[in-house]
Amino acid sequence: MKTESTNEHDPSGSGVMSNDLIKALIDNYRQNQMIAINETMGITDAHCIWFDLPKLKNFINQIEQEASKINPECTQEDLGIRFYYAAYPKIENWDIMESHPVPQEYSERHTLVMIPTMKKESKEGEIFNYDFHSLQQSNGKPVSTALYARGKNPPPEGLGENSGILSPPGTKIGTL
Repeated sequence: MKTESTNEHDPSGSGVMSNDLIKALIDNYRQNQMIAINETMGITDAHCIWFDLPKLKNFINQIEQEASKINPECTQEDLGIRFYYAAYPKIENWDIMESHPVPQEYSERHTLVMIPTMKKESKEGEIFNYDFHSLQQSNGKPVSTALYARGKNPPPEGLGENSGILSPPGTKIGTL
């Protein structure tokens, strides 16, 4: 199973995309998924989310620190970030956002949640990128709770990031 993110058309494997391709992919989303969401839900959904670089660097640093607690031999090549599509609750359910204050004007709009991943071997010997979070067992040793994306465990408290700025409702100035 191929677990690396590479671009077969780019020998360097950097994944860099042309501006034309980026624009085409964004237009495809806006002309299909975004229209369907807006028409079905009767809202103007977000079309992008912005994160500042210090926040992203801090998140990556936290991932590396937590990963070393789980597996001290873990390398950067073993780590990644999975981006989950997510949606903020309706206003009447906004109380679930109490611990993560974001503007209520984000209600019902989609967002991204970033969850760290770590390569791990399955029982069958295949290597997968598992969602992870370190938790303390009663003996004090960190353990990994993976597979919650597959519905086998509830998501743990802790290491995930979502505090970006949505547009809309934020300004479209500077976006594609």
